[in-house]
Amino acid sequence: ALFSRGSLIMALRSVSRLLVNSQRCVLFTASRSQKTAAASPWGKNTQFNWRDALDLDGLLTEEEIMIRDSFRTYCQEKLMPRILMANRNEVFHREIVSEMGELGVLGPTIKGYGCAGTSYVAYGLIAREVERVDSGYRSVMSVQSSLVMHPINAYGTEEQKEKYLPRLARGEILGCFGLTEPNHGSGPGSMETRAKYNPSSRTFTLTGSKTWITNSPVADICVVWAKCEDGKVRGFILERGMKGLSTPKIEGKFSLRASATGMIIMDEVEVPEENLLPKVSGLAGPFGCLNNARYGIAWGALGAAEFCFHAARQYTLDRIQFGVPLARNQLIQKKMADMLTEIAIGLQSCLQLGRLIDEKKAAPEMISMLKRNSCGKALDIARQARDMLGGNGIADEYHIIRHVMNLEAVNTYEGTHDIHALILGRAITGLQSFTVDK
Repeated sequence: ALFSRGSLIMALRSVSRLLVNSQRCVLFTASRSQKTAAASPWGKNTQFNWRDALDLDGLLTEEEIMIRDSFRTYCQEKLMPRILMANRNEVFHREIVSEMGELGVLGPTIKGYGCAGTSYVAYGLIAREVERVDSGYRSVMSVQSSLVMHPINAYGTEEQKEKYLPRLARGEILGCFGLTEPNHGSGPGSMETRAKYNPSSRTFTLTGSKTWITNSPVADICVVWAKCEDGKVRGFILERGMKGLSTPKIEGKFSLRASATGMIIMDEVEVPEENLLPKVSGLAGPFGCLNNARYGIAWGALGAAEFCFHAARQYTLDRIQFGVPLARNQLIQKKMADMLTEIAIGLQSCLQLGRLIDEKKAAPEMISMLKRNSCGKALDIARQARDMLGGNGIADEYHIIRHVMNLEAVNTYEGTHDIHALILGRAITGLQSFTVDK
């Protein structure tokens, strides 16, 4: 016998161990392959969608998508056909406010008083859709919702809410917001408008002027901020028809021509005490309103950018130069890649901010960051799109030059690009640079 029984058993055990180890290796390798396949970050059949590059839709609720889609239909079918001639002729169509009221998009985040009570994300999506058509139309909506209805809801009495909010929500009446003055824009703390209390008549006498006020020439009510005798800034509701109140239109605008812009002139206007907004004093009042509006602007500006990007893409696909579409040009593709990237990142940021606001976890600096980023990037995208259309880019029938002119204003109002940089700088360093101590 070549092997004894003992040595044969030892050999079989060795082979068995080798087989078991080999089997374990095979099983481990197979298991590892399965886990690797399962953990792969790439969807097997996922196709890149340039229209929604980071799948914003996948992060929205069914209600938010429904609100977005229904309002998009209205904007494209009802607003888009009006805008060309409205911009050319500098005409504001007052009926648009009533139409928006019927759709429930005025003051949409307010609960009760005839308002929809939607999420802030839904409000952002609404702003995005209307500014895809025109920044002037979005300005009208923003002022009504964030600068008129919000302060009445947040700082007003129950009587004021019941008197004004349902009518504002229906678009039955239109409001404006008076903070900026001829001599004081970025520094509202130095405002010259004064409010003097008269104990005998229980009224305030308001004297002063406000300028660059959206809606003022056609507004039924004005939420005006004035400095009282104690030096504190207070808010007042003024009604058209009050003696000494006038709202002349500002002529010669090359931006936001589809909305009405003017002044609020107060020549000793007597305002009843019950028209004072009692629940706030100081600049926290108007700044709270502005933060509400700035959030909507962050979404809206990206809507304008999306329109310009989509229009430039289609134009360069259709336009043949040197025997090939312009879109085949490397420089054109690079510009479109930059546009797509900034829009996609911006929309995701706006969505996150909206969720934080809904959860009451947002800081004002977050709003400053995105208002600044969205407006600056949207203006850059609009300018690049205008350039991609060559000479046709300055023709209003292509709409892009209108967005360029509008975004110049949007980048400036409700806190300029640089002012928001200083707000962020103060948050980063703990040092404010708005004023220099002497």
